[in-house]
Amino acid sequence: MFERSIPEWLRHSPTPSVRGFAVLSALEAMIRGFLVSVYPLAMYRAFGDAALVSKLYFLIGLLSLAAGLLVPWLTRFLPRRWMYTAGVGLALTGCGLGMLGGQWIALALLCSTIATVTIFVCLNAYVLDYITRADLGRSETLRMFYAAFAWSVGPVTGVWLMQFWEGTPFVLSGFFALVLLGVFWVMRLGNGKLIARARGPAPNPLAYLGRFFAQPRLIAGWLFAVLRSCGWWVYVVYLPIFAVQSGLSDQVGGAALSLTNALLFTTPLMLRWMQAHTVRATVRLGFFVSGLAFILAALASPFPWGAVLLLMAGSVFLILLDIAGGLPFLMAVKPSERTEMSAVYSSFRDVSGILTPGAAWIVLLVAPLSGIFSVVGGGLIAMWLLAGRLHPLLGAANQERLAARLSKRQRPAE
Repeated sequence: MFERSIPEWLRHSPTPSVRGFAVLSALEAMIRGFLVSVYPLAMYRAFGDAALVSKLYFLIGLLSLAAGLLVPWLTRFLPRRWMYTAGVGLALTGCGLGMLGGQWIALALLCSTIATVTIFVCLNAYVLDYITRADLGRSETLRMFYAAFAWSVGPVTGVWLMQFWEGTPFVLSGFFALVLLGVFWVMRLGNGKLIARARGPAPNPLAYLGRFFAQPRLIAGWLFAVLRSCGWWVYVVYLPIFAVQSGLSDQVGGAALSLTNALLFTTPLMLRWMQAHTVRATVRLGFFVSGLAFILAALASPFPWGAVLLLMAGSVFLILLDIAGGLPFLMAVKPSERTEMSAVYSSFRDVSGILTPGAAWIVLLVAPLSGIFSVVGGGLIAMWLLAGRLHPLLGAANQERLAARLSKRQRPAE
């Protein structure tokens, strides 16, 4: 009798859905959205030198990369739900350190960066557990659509709040970290699906890298993610610094990012375009136009507003890459390697966080800050060339694939 009175959702956890993961992504975006334009300005104010800021970002990227690669190994001892919780806890710690201000901001950035990669690895593993391969494209699009509000309002709001007290954005971010933690535990995702019982000791955290390097499709998909992230690094970190150095308002970077991210609401339209074509065509278009825009922005740097507008135009196609750029990797992952390959894939954030400030550090020795625009633009163009080697029908509808195969079989021998 008592058992019947218990609600069904308490007795049996509902199967996680595409929409549920989109809600988690939206809340995680709220945590980062209010701080994404705050950190570059706060770092520049605290240390006063773009080259030193690049050096610190470089070192933080190295530490974050190591932490991200350790996550799958740690989940063999710490259940995934607790690893996710620890990631949110690190985000809260970063918010607390950010409220202190001054040079504590560097340690706050380190905590936030490691928190992001930890949450990302765990969430990606959950998605691969519960979302079918055919629904991955819809899942990525819906996650971005739900996060659109955070990314369009957060950056400009965070910078605006700094004028009252530099710790205000961190208070708001910390609040959403607590909300995210509550929603995650209500969803009761547990530790994901069990693929197979372990038959031996936990492997070395780097052992699965050999399997990664043995699969060219995974390598290409990972490179796409790295260079796409490098483009966002330049837009998020170096555009605000470029604006301040060029005599523009310190609000320019946050406003530009918010305006660009408002286009996340158009991601369903971008998904339709991708479905009408192929993943390959979408990825190539995104890399070519964004790379060209970044190179032109470097040439237009004597006219700061022109450079800003060109970077904004390039960022629109980075959004297109956010939808399609990760699919070549995700579609190639084996079910038995979900957690491990999620960790490898998530390393693109940290590798781009090493490459971009490292390149900027070198560029600033011989050229102005705008030189990094052309360097990353060249990298994006290189990915356009690499994407030409993807299968022409990658991501095409099953009917289209079948028709193409039948047509090939029925073609008379030449």
